[in-house]
Amino acid sequence: MPQVPNLQPASERTALLSTTTTSKPASVHSSSSTSSANQRTTTSTPFLLSGGVQIQPWLTEIFLLSRASVPVILAYTLQNSLQTISVLIVGRLSPEALATAAFSYMFAMATAWLIALGGTTALDTLASSSFTSSANKHDLGVLLQRGLVVLSGFYSVVAVIWWFSEPLFRALGQEEFICVQSALFLRCLIPGGLGYIWFEAMKKFLQAQEIYRPGTYVLLITSPLNALLNWLFIYKFNLGLYGAPLATGISYWASFLLLVAYAVFVKGKECWGGLELRRATKHLGPFSRLAFMGVIHVGTEWWAFEIVALAAGRLGTIPLAAQSVIMTADQIINTVPFGLGVAASARVGNLLGARKPKEAARAAHSAAILSTIAGAGILTVLIASRNVFGRIFNDDERVVKLVAEVMPYVALFQIADGLNGSCGGALRGMGRQWVGAVVNLVSYYCGALPGGIYLAFYHGWGLVGLWVGQCVALYLVGALEWVIVGMSNWESEVERARERLEAGGLGVGDAAGERRGLMGGGGDDDDDDVSV
Repeated sequence: MPQVPNLQPASERTALLSTTTTSKPASVHSSSSTSSANQRTTTSTPFLLSGGVQIQPWLTEIFLLSRASVPVILAYTLQNSLQTISVLIVGRLSPEALATAAFSYMFAMATAWLIALGGTTALDTLASSSFTSSANKHDLGVLLQRGLVVLSGFYSVVAVIWWFSEPLFRALGQEEFICVQSALFLRCLIPGGLGYIWFEAMKKFLQAQEIYRPGTYVLLITSPLNALLNWLFIYKFNLGLYGAPLATGISYWASFLLLVAYAVFVKGKECWGGLELRRATKHLGPFSRLAFMGVIHVGTEWWAFEIVALAAGRLGTIPLAAQSVIMTADQIINTVPFGLGVAASARVGNLLGARKPKEAARAAHSAAILSTIAGAGILTVLIASRNVFGRIFNDDERVVKLVAEVMPYVALFQIADGLNGSCGGALRGMGRQWVGAVVNLVSYYCGALPGGIYLAFYHGWGLVGLWVGQCVALYLVGALEWVIVGMSNWESEVERARERLEAGGLGVGDAAGERRGLMGGGGDDDDDDVSV
């Protein structure tokens, strides 16, 4: 484990997590004079470990990250459910319709959804720092517009690939009905895919302001709406298979529009200064580079798991069925480390923008600690249920038995996957997406994947061999990223954050962080704001 950064003595006041001074924060919603008037001093005894190390700031930071990450995790779970529900409803048409929908959404996830979840990490980096450091709070709105322009440009390339995907699927050796029907399915999904990307960008705009809950609120509405629309389009409007992408696309756009409505009528519009396309379309290079490396960072891991799925298909029907069970469960479980990573990236970016290097380091390490605890909890549940887990999805004893054999390795990498999510999020908050991408490329493609395939096909381990490879890869990634985070020069990271904003044509003010403040993860609830 990397060394924990220098901790402050108990007598030193930290701007974010002080135990000796408590004040009402100056946020974007209040002036500094109001904050000063509300200051009050209390005394308390900090919790100390041997050697005088102050533990209360660490506990507070872990609590704040937990509170911020829970709505993010719930939002991603509901977001994934949109296409899962669509597959379940359309699957009742025929086995071919089920296969087409599942394959099409898988291809969408490996292409367009990577732009949404990987490309928007540029907003994790820039928007969170801008919120606490920019001299003009409306710079955050400019960044949102810049993100929509750049990511829409990225998506246009994917849309072309989708439109002409039929020969590509034939080249990949897919069955003829998949080649024809999936290509048309994806064409119908093209308008909705842009809504998915814009929805994700809008979430990042609010998360940079430490407003985490609206995504969950919106998806609690659009998730049942999506089920209704899919049923109507597929069965009542007689659109059949192709009603599914149309209905799901409408749900994505509805999610985006509802999130905009939340920002306008409830909270989040303070950093929107109006449409400024001229400013937004300048300095596109720095944003595009961060977005591209974010796609590679997230994509290198996702593509590795897709390669494992393809390899499992060559092992036979039972291994493929067991792999499908495990991957379905892993997609749900993965929302925990991924959501924690999103919260960590916004938190670290906020603190770097506010020029709080020690607090940023503490946030990064607290995220790693929290992810380890969460991973250990998931590990325990998976190990305890391994002998019955497969029955949730399939009654075939051979599938259930193989799932039980593989599950210990899937359970074992949950801690590493948590470190990957949290430390990867910290790296994104620092604008070092390229580091995560390089670590993933080396760990997966230069070692673990070839090793796993060798164990599976040439050493007789089968599906277990493939997952042993993935387990090794995730521990390499998690350990390396935590070491890199631990070795970071956080004073330098503060300056790099400032330089990134200036390179993007955004103003940086000396008192911006004090004026707007950090809300301690409580941006969703002004009463719980923690002073900076």
